[in-house]
Amino acid sequence: MPEHTDKVPGVSRRKFLAASGVASATALAGCNVLGDESSDLSGEVNITGSSTVYPISVAFAEEFKKDHSDVDISVDPTGSGGGFENHFCPGNSHINGASRPIKDEEVDHCSENGVEPLEFEIAGDALTVAVNQNADWVDCLTVDELHQIWQPDGAETWSDVRDEWPDKEFELYGAASTSGTFDWFTEYVNGEVGAHRDDYEATEEDNRIVQGIEGSDYAMGYFGYAYYAENKDRIKAVEIDAGDGCTEPSLENAKDGSYPMARPLFIYPAKDALEEEQVQEFLKYYLESAETDMVSEIGYVPSSEEQMNENLDKLESNIEDVS
Repeated sequence: MPEHTDKVPGVSRRKFLAASGVASATALAGCNVLGDESSDLSGEVNITGSSTVYPISVAFAEEFKKDHSDVDISVDPTGSGGGFENHFCPGNSHINGASRPIKDEEVDHCSENGVEPLEFEIAGDALTVAVNQNADWVDCLTVDELHQIWQPDGAETWSDVRDEWPDKEFELYGAASTSGTFDWFTEYVNGEVGAHRDDYEATEEDNRIVQGIEGSDYAMGYFGYAYYAENKDRIKAVEIDAGDGCTEPSLENAKDGSYPMARPLFIYPAKDALEEEQVQEFLKYYLESAETDMVSEIGYVPSSEEQMNENLDKLESNIEDVS
């Protein structure tokens, strides 16, 4: 595995979410505030993939390193697809986070390089559409209205969607095409993965979307719920109506399935990476922690105890296969 420079230091969740992607982790690299206690465990764990899953992986890495400070963990928010294509499937990362299931063509790409991805569902998300706090004309959008806005060659002004809305052009921010959030959103809203207008600011840095929405009364964007939860005082979430009335994005509504844009989150370790003890131990910790309040504190729905046990059994079985 190549050496990464974006090592995870022991800083707070708020600092990680407030930072702009991996650059913040890189800037803080080498700051050892974890103390001198350490186990005999050492080596590298390299994580790429989803910017939505990124805060979970960072938080778990931070906690894991408190007991295993000689394990060098890097977390890089490349986007789900970008992580699979450029890092994980070529064999350059141990784990890829994903905000949608791996695609068949990605499995094929991995197979060409002798990489076997293992799927673990680790949390739930309420994908959130947000607007500027001054956008007092909109509190709820139907899925059809989202389609009107975000489809290729979509609506140009707010009034194109509803006559009573301002005759002002949209300023749109969203996920880059390498993102699992982009794939999930386009399939749900426009009926086809990748069907998305191209005149918007595309980024893998979700905090850039927050900044864009905050900076314009007529802006709109979408991202994982954790980034909204961390910035409720700066932007406004829009309720979504998929035919059963307007429902707000929340952990409770995502968990009970009433929020229409609820979705699962995943990690994909490479099976051969399980030959390395530090990867085994980190994954055990990750899957156990995914069932705890740490996940809800970050802004996602923890996995159930049943899901955790299923994940741990699957992990143990695959460790035995490579041992």
